[in-house]
Amino acid sequence: MLELQAVHYHPATVPQPVLRQANLKLAVGTPVLVAGRSGSGKTTLLELISGLAEADGGRFLWNNEPVAARQRRWLSGLVFQFPERHFLGLTVGQELRLGQRRLGGEAIDQVLAQVGLTGISLQQAPERLSGGQQRRLALAVQLLRNPRVLLLDEPTAGLDWTVREEVLGLLDQLARERALLVVTHEPELFAGRFSQAWQLVDGGLRPLLPATVLTMAPDGSS
Repeated sequence: MLELQAVHYHPATVPQPVLRQANLKLAVGTPVLVAGRSGSGKTTLLELISGLAEADGGRFLWNNEPVAARQRRWLSGLVFQFPERHFLGLTVGQELRLGQRRLGGEAIDQVLAQVGLTGISLQQAPERLSGGQQRRLALAVQLLRNPRVLLLDEPTAGLDWTVREEVLGLLDQLARERALLVVTHEPELFAGRFSQAWQLVDGGLRPLLPATVLTMAPDGSS
């Protein structure tokens, strides 16, 4: 389990803290949703958890032991909102093998099957994939690293309803094997799928009740 204890983050470029004494627990098999309006700090929360940013205060624990940012980078797999902006490989195969040149074809086939990309050409450019396929490819890249904590930034943004349902079904499967955190500005899309839901408002995390998930206002209030 990954635990955040009183995590505080206030970059000098903004007048108010992005996170104020935030507490959060991410356990295997218990997916967590954090909702908030655009600009509320959801992506920053993921960057802090994954070790891409350093908190100003508080602690991160993995199985009750403190973990530094470098350790969290190994523990975590982060999929950004627009993964196509972060693709580095010229082909799908190169993207999957980034940092893992000795990766076998069997491992790649297994992960592609897991994310619903069986039979996809490894020679085509990632940019030629559909939006839903790009999300799945980004997930596959992270799953090949076998992260214990999977962090997803707006995984359904910009997808049509059929592809969105497929991605939501995939999240149900992934949450059984690892800690999973999804951040979104559209919590109503995830109604009934998360046993723990929080709202990020003014740097603080507060419980998001089931009824609130369906009626969250655009400004983040309920």
